[in-house]
Amino acid sequence: MLQSPIDRIASATPPAIAARVKGLSDRAIAWLFVAPSIVLLLAINIFPLIWTIRLSFTNFRVNRPNAQVEFVGLRNYINILTDSDIWLSMQATAHFLIWTIVLQVLIGFSLAYLINKKFRGNDLWTTIIVLPMMLSPAVVGNFWTFLYQPQIGLFNYVVGFLTGSDPSSFSMIANTSLAPWAIIIVDTWMWTPFVMLICLAGLRSIPPSIYEAAECDRASKWRQFWTITIPMVLPFLMLAVLFRGIENFKMFDLVVQLTGGGPGSITELTSINLKRAAFEQWRTGYASAYAVILFVTVFGLASIYVKALNKVKQR
Repeated sequence: MLQSPIDRIASATPPAIAARVKGLSDRAIAWLFVAPSIVLLLAINIFPLIWTIRLSFTNFRVNRPNAQVEFVGLRNYINILTDSDIWLSMQATAHFLIWTIVLQVLIGFSLAYLINKKFRGNDLWTTIIVLPMMLSPAVVGNFWTFLYQPQIGLFNYVVGFLTGSDPSSFSMIANTSLAPWAIIIVDTWMWTPFVMLICLAGLRSIPPSIYEAAECDRASKWRQFWTITIPMVLPFLMLAVLFRGIENFKMFDLVVQLTGGGPGSITELTSINLKRAAFEQWRTGYASAYAVILFVTVFGLASIYVKALNKVKQR
């Protein structure tokens, strides 16, 4: 009689090992299978973090591997925190972060609220709205760079048609006042569908019986919106803000494609500033300290925010 592969493996297992395996609990066996993945993840994530922290206290430069590495203590951190250019990039990042989150939440929730109302072509419009987030940031950056061209760009012609101004009289990505808003518009266009999907999931998780009970109590649509819809969708909104906040804090590729941090340094976000310190100036130790500061900032703010999110969910 032919044996199955499992039977052959069991018969080939030494008796001592077989006895040990039989004595393991289900939890121990589960950890046995999960352990290799955990070890790999720790090696990929924890080791680079520890190595970065170590380099942040040195003057190491990756383009000078044979030079003597000196321990400089907190000098890199002090230089970063007292550098006015760093604080300007922080301000640019904060401006980009706040406005993109505000616009994406407002527009995304509005679209989700409209799509949640069943109508003809609902699925088609949902698919069309979601299309931008399916594109690569590099493709989106090149696409919008073409749209922003003063002479042939469609964006300038639309603005000129609505305002009556000359389409070639301004440039969204070359003007210091308009460039920050240029990247905000593109990021909002691309990632508002993501916020919309999260809000739509929240709206569809509300039991219809709650609205029916409110109608029996003669509550108006406006009161239902503020006392039922908003409170029950709020955890989903906060989750969308958390995801987009983390992603936009480390935004890099889209801004590089659109403005490259210019004109001047008006759109130079912290990620672009960090990249220049690490791979253009080759100040590896300095860039490592910069990365640690950004990591601690994001991790700290996210931890506080998650605690607030948990309190909202437990209400």
